[in-house]
Amino acid sequence: MSSVLVQFRTEDTAKAKAASICDRLGFDLQSYLRMCIARLNQENGIPFSMNVKDIPKNRGLEAMKKAEKIASKNGIADMTLDEINAEIAAYREKAAE
Repeated sequence: MSSVLVQFRTEDTAKAKAASICDRLGFDLQSYLRMCIARLNQENGIPFSMNVKDIPKNRGLEAMKKAEKIASKNGIADMTLDEINAEIAAYREKAAE
């Protein structure tokens, strides 16, 4: 299947906002536009709605952000992996006594 270039003009701010929304949804603007064309053809109309507000919270990411804030607050955000592993090993050794 060959591909063809499709171009159109839009305002800079509209493109930037659209790209930002796509990024938050996990893909780029070009992928979104290809998806729109594919689904438009498949459904013979506009078949879907995707809103940022519909995305469930990523609890893992939220936990990492919270841990990062706690680490920064306690002055340990810049620890190396070796330092972290040494602390874990010392804690395990102490707990085993």
